[in-house]
Amino acid sequence: MGEVVGCGLVAHVPTIMLPLEIRKELNNGQDFSLVGGLQRLKSEVLDKLDYDVVVVLDSHWFTTVEFVITSHDRRQGRYTSDELPRGMSQVPYDLPGDPAIAQLIAGKGSAQDTWITPIADPYLPIQYATVNVASYLQKENEAWLSMSCAQTGESEDFLRVGRALREAIAESGKRVVLLASGAMSHKFWPLQKLRAHEAAGVEHIFSQEHAAADLERIEWFKRGDHARVIRTMPEFLKFKPEANFGHYLMMAAALGEENLTAPGRLFSEYENSIGTGQVHVWFDRPPGGWTAQRKAAE
Repeated sequence: MGEVVGCGLVAHVPTIMLPLEIRKELNNGQDFSLVGGLQRLKSEVLDKLDYDVVVVLDSHWFTTVEFVITSHDRRQGRYTSDELPRGMSQVPYDLPGDPAIAQLIAGKGSAQDTWITPIADPYLPIQYATVNVASYLQKENEAWLSMSCAQTGESEDFLRVGRALREAIAESGKRVVLLASGAMSHKFWPLQKLRAHEAAGVEHIFSQEHAAADLERIEWFKRGDHARVIRTMPEFLKFKPEANFGHYLMMAAALGEENLTAPGRLFSEYENSIGTGQVHVWFDRPPGGWTAQRKAAE
């Protein structure tokens, strides 16, 4: 029987792909903690974890009439961002695939009354929410798949896809890592103000209210209170979480949604990226399973 052996909410911001000297220039002489956080996540967690497949829940990949899962044997090439070609230019990637589990995931969509299509077109573009995190976290032989976030999707749609993921992973016999690649609140500063807000400090988040909403949920993550995060999605949507927080919701639903109790470990500070809220939070599989009794945190 397959299982998810670890998962995380990870930031993929373009800043992490810039040279160190430029990162320091943007951040008052200090590096962004998101960079060291990914390096530590790989060395302290992923390098010691046995898994076959990584599924990136890609908040930068917007599809419209369905969710899409990559089903290539391999994706390789060089990536230049159309959004930020100055900072992400000709980044090499070489990602083995797993067509069988992609097909299995897609096949579970109809039972959840949703639409998931496997696509293996060699010309299908790749997004930097996948490329950037793979650049830091890829090991050697594991498969890397990407799942889109339907831009027409609402919270229930993302939860349905997560349920399909859960069924498919269990049936697959594979050990899987889920990476919810994306931000929390996601409101950018206007262009004329943006360059005054490139440093990491919380004071540069778009508003105090955006930061407060993010920090509240980070505390819930730390306590394993995923039920509260899910139940308060209508309130959080007011702060424009990236991709309607679909990357997180799919991950949470794949692990039991409101019954998910795994506490989170922070692998970065909570940081700004031109107004948006960014953080790495890792959720280890609890000894008793993802929906084990939550330990008292207070």
